[in-house]
Amino acid sequence: MERGLTGYYDTVSAFGETVRAFVPHPLPPDPPLELDGGLGELLDAASVALGRLDGVSVVLPDPQIFLYSYVRKEAVLSSMIEGTQSSLSDLLLFEFDGTPGAPVEDTAEVSRYVAALEHGLKRLLDERFPLSLRLIQEIHAELLADGRGADKNPGEFKRSQNWIGGSRPGNARFVPTPPHQVLDCLGALEKFLHDQPARTRPLVKAALAHVQFETIHPFLDGNGRLGRLLVTFLLCSEGVLRQPLLYLSLYFKQHRDRYYELLQEVRLRGDWESWLEFFLTGVRETADGAVSTARRLVALFAQDKERIHSQRGSSSAALRLHDHFQRTPVTSIARAAEALRISAPTATSALQKLEALGIVRELTGGNYRRIYGYSAYLDILNEGTEPIAS
Repeated sequence: MERGLTGYYDTVSAFGETVRAFVPHPLPPDPPLELDGGLGELLDAASVALGRLDGVSVVLPDPQIFLYSYVRKEAVLSSMIEGTQSSLSDLLLFEFDGTPGAPVEDTAEVSRYVAALEHGLKRLLDERFPLSLRLIQEIHAELLADGRGADKNPGEFKRSQNWIGGSRPGNARFVPTPPHQVLDCLGALEKFLHDQPARTRPLVKAALAHVQFETIHPFLDGNGRLGRLLVTFLLCSEGVLRQPLLYLSLYFKQHRDRYYELLQEVRLRGDWESWLEFFLTGVRETADGAVSTARRLVALFAQDKERIHSQRGSSSAALRLHDHFQRTPVTSIARAAEALRISAPTATSALQKLEALGIVRELTGGNYRRIYGYSAYLDILNEGTEPIAS
């Protein structure tokens, strides 16, 4: 349904020129969403897929093993949409040993995303803090704590006009809500998140809230990454997911042009239904993909464990090292020896056994501080993280 403009323009002065900034009307849409027919069926299918994904967290031997790397894959993808060139291996090496395999600013930026995500989930799930403007500011402060963006007022809503696309506000693709309107718009969004004026189904709420946040663009930097995190935070806070297993950045990356087009269609024509169709399709595909990935990893771990068992001269140290690689897919001899409480020679021997089987590979070019990665595990996680073509 096309409802027409879903907000109004406020004429503002920015950087010496006069521009029209967009101010969205409060949610939910008026007239109400049309959720019958095919869109209602898609909403049900996406909800079922989310249920399957949530069930995976129960059957996995240790959900934290999967979460550790899956969260980092999301950090790479979400930051890649914003233009970073860091890979998953770059991030893991950076976290492990401060080794920059890509421009250090890129890798540090992705690492901040992980810190922001973990901070938000700790506050929501462990401390039962409500999803609120205060928490969004905290998460933003973590996201931009250092590196690029550290000079863009981390944790503070914008006090000057920003814009999307173009070299200045006058030739921008879109000029979001002006600073003096931000608090009113965010206050209305916060009420919507807490089912005021009416209760909204969590998946629909997440879809609408994402667009509204991106339209307001309340910070000088980091809005895209935080807007994508908001989807996961909302589904966790609503109890739809027990573990933060749904991330849409890969889907948004694969359909980047359509994603931006639909955001504009909502603003200019009120076509929320087309956006919802896109969003719910992404939820269904992403949830199914995450379930498949989790099952592939469980099968991989079992298969490799059996290969180690059947190897002549197999040792308990090799099996324990394999378990260690599941939890941390990159390690060194010294770190493995410390974690497993074994001697360096024993760790070296165990690692050589895994390397001979092709289970692990050396990642650092043979220098004296060799770091090894779990080959097939990293290959599975790296799927979809190819650089975006310009």
